[in-house]
Amino acid sequence: MAIYKRGNIWWYKFSKDGRPYYKSSESTDRIEAERLLKIAQGDVAKGKTPMVVFNQVVLDDLADDFLADFKINKQKTLDHAERYVRELKNYFGNIRVTRITTAKIRQYILKRQDEGLANGSINRELSALKRMFSLGAQADPPKIDRIPKIPMLTENNVRKGFFEYDEYLALHQTLPDYLKPVLAFGYFSGWRISEILNLKWPQVDLEQGKAWIPPGETKNKEGREIYLGPELQDRLRVLKAKRNPPCPYVFQREGQKIKRFSKAWKTACIHAGLSEPLMDAEGNIVKTKRGKIIEAPTKIFHDLRRTAVRENVRAGIPAGVAMKISGHKTMSVFERYNITDEKDLKRAADMRRLRIQIQGGDNRGDNWGNSGVGSQPTYQPNHSESLDNAPVAQVDRARDS
Repeated sequence: MAIYKRGNIWWYKFSKDGRPYYKSSESTDRIEAERLLKIAQGDVAKGKTPMVVFNQVVLDDLADDFLADFKINKQKTLDHAERYVRELKNYFGNIRVTRITTAKIRQYILKRQDEGLANGSINRELSALKRMFSLGAQADPPKIDRIPKIPMLTENNVRKGFFEYDEYLALHQTLPDYLKPVLAFGYFSGWRISEILNLKWPQVDLEQGKAWIPPGETKNKEGREIYLGPELQDRLRVLKAKRNPPCPYVFQREGQKIKRFSKAWKTACIHAGLSEPLMDAEGNIVKTKRGKIIEAPTKIFHDLRRTAVRENVRAGIPAGVAMKISGHKTMSVFERYNITDEKDLKRAADMRRLRIQIQGGDNRGDNWGNSGVGSQPTYQPNHSESLDNAPVAQVDRARDS
């Protein structure tokens, strides 16, 4: 029968695509069950999926599809995706997805903010939830009939860290020997840490001084190639001579691929003076039970990437070429890494001043570059020169003199 009783509650049954569905009317009134049955049968007749089918989908169903999508597409951040799923399920539980509303999502946001999570971190979890709903809507047959509005937060936590050369040298001195080449490669190439640690010897040509990443193995799925330069070539030659042949990776330790080195990095940063006291949420210095101040590194490996972008721009490399070296696809993201500091602003003023002199507009009465301050010869422009012939390095020497 299409209408039947379980205890005092009336249930109804209908079929779609050969699959039977059994649904409680949640009522002791047979007429209510008949009304709901007619609605479901009408939706089926129109080729629509009845709402009661969507009501059977729970968060676990969407989460399983979300993680499966990561595995199918061989995403390298599966561990992050699994963490996002855990956090979402800890809050929402295994509830019906039709009950996940915008209001409930806002409550989740407030809870995560109260727990001290940065907006960027919360956005990653919200993006995971949005992807779950998107996959559910794309399924055949669809698992959901609507996607709730998921508000995203403004992110103001963009890091601005980079390495000055003396800081790079200091950290290089304190790192373990097996990590020194990793640091150098990151400093000069600007590659991501995963790209560096996954580099294999078939991707390196020491005779031509090149290294490359095949298409599909970078974050933006595009291949990339760089010229190593003398320092990296010399370092890689030493690594190749010492390598353990069964291990194909360039950067290895005792014949095994290097995977994580956060502890070694933290210790080296502290010894190099690249650390500061760890602070709690209230701004108090965190100490051990014995009263010792806990130090936290002020540098992360990704700062090397920002540094490489900045130094390429300072060296006068065109933005399009610099983007190919670093692997950035859009100018907006590239500019986030091209961080301007006080030295850049001073250099801009000096270059403007130099242009005025080249154009003959400096009537101060002194001979800039031979003002008696220091003895280092400086750039002497003549009025027929273009500013393009005045290298940045010469502008720097002019300013420093």
